[in-house]
Amino acid sequence: MAEIKLIGRVFFEFSLKALSGLAIGGSDVGVEIGGVDRTVIRDKLTNQPYIPGSSLRGKMRSLTEKYRGLPQNQPIGQAKIHTCKREEDYAICEVCRTYGVPAEVKFNTPTRLIVRDVPLTSESVRQLRDAHTDLPFTEVKTEVAIDRVTSVANPRQFERVPAGAIFGPAEMVYSIYSGDTCDPQQDVQFLDVVFTGLKLLEDDYLGGLGSRGSGQVRVENVRIGLKVAEPYTAEPEWIAGPFDSLAALEAEKEKILKTIRRRLGLAQ
Repeated sequence: MAEIKLIGRVFFEFSLKALSGLAIGGSDVGVEIGGVDRTVIRDKLTNQPYIPGSSLRGKMRSLTEKYRGLPQNQPIGQAKIHTCKREEDYAICEVCRTYGVPAEVKFNTPTRLIVRDVPLTSESVRQLRDAHTDLPFTEVKTEVAIDRVTSVANPRQFERVPAGAIFGPAEMVYSIYSGDTCDPQQDVQFLDVVFTGLKLLEDDYLGGLGSRGSGQVRVENVRIGLKVAEPYTAEPEWIAGPFDSLAALEAEKEKILKTIRRRLGLAQ
């Protein structure tokens, strides 16, 4: 049995600002009451919209796979993702090592990246309450589809979180392992996948209706923390930031990676 040991965890904490309306779909049960064709996902206890960690993580993975030109060869529901099919490919694949592969893949190791759900900030909750939005915390956007054959207009309504709303703090946790099948130096090197995914996200969109203007986001107030496995502390040590933009973070990236290596005893 292969030996795998956790030696540290890197924490990414940041805010996500909606630069255009954000439409991350939820359950459409009961939508006939409000007459909205597509609703946003909401916290069942507070009724407030949030960004699911699965949506953020999935979008970052998808964008990175396409950026790297990796084959989309693994069906997941109606979509496809990349999954290495050979152990020798997996050993050097930053995407599969970071985001994981299906459990049935015999040569898999622990998924490195965990992405938490992201709530609205308390300030955005207050602002949206005061704004008297169309629905609680959200706006309704009407679009008209034109039948190209009959020219009949078909209006549809979509629910979105208004531009200007801020979600946070967002948290991502990246684990670093050592052992028979894990190289901690490689894990630190592959942290660049997280930086890349966030940069790609800013130039794309999050949620639905992105090709029609929705879902543009900006990453702000980024800080980087670290927990060394021994002793494993209750709170991370914040080693960098906060940075007001990804560009500011990028300028310090190599310094941050060097600090992580040194604190984990991996300095070369």
